Amino acid sequence: MVAVGFELNAFLPYRLNRAAEFVALRFAAQYKARYQLTRPEWRTLAALGSNNRPMTATEVGTHSAMHKTKVSRAVAALEKRRWLTRREDEGDRRIEHLELTKAGIRAYGELTELAARYQAELDTLIGAAGMQALATGLEAVERAIGRFEPPPSI
Repeated sequence: MVAVGFELNAFLPYRLNRAAEFVALRFAAQYKARYQLTRPEWRTLAALGSNNRPMTATEVGTHSAMHKTKVSRAVAALEKRRWLTRREDEGDRRIEHLELTKAGIRAYGELTELAARYQAELDTLIGAAGMQALATGLEAVERAIGRFEPPPSI
């Protein structure tokens, strides 16, 4: 049964998802080609690098909106590369504090340079007026996020 008056291409969640995938996949192709990183690995590295402090896997997941399984796999892969270390919490052995190594900090720095170049590409592709409109719209969505509880996991 088709909903009368419903237009999928005007449905905000659909449009946001398509836009996010387009933007994310183009960047993912760049860091995958250069560093062989998966998206969860990049997001984990970015969370740790941008916070400049040790984080738990739970904090990384919250920061990057990733499921704990993806975070766990990304942490293992980054640890294997020697880009991060784990330190057991003194008060609760179930918790590990994750921190970038010198090599991880260096890789994060290189990846942020790649990200800055990609941002410049997007600025050119979308244009100044489009980027300002997009920033304004995203700020409205982000404000709305703070007013609602997250939906239950599916």
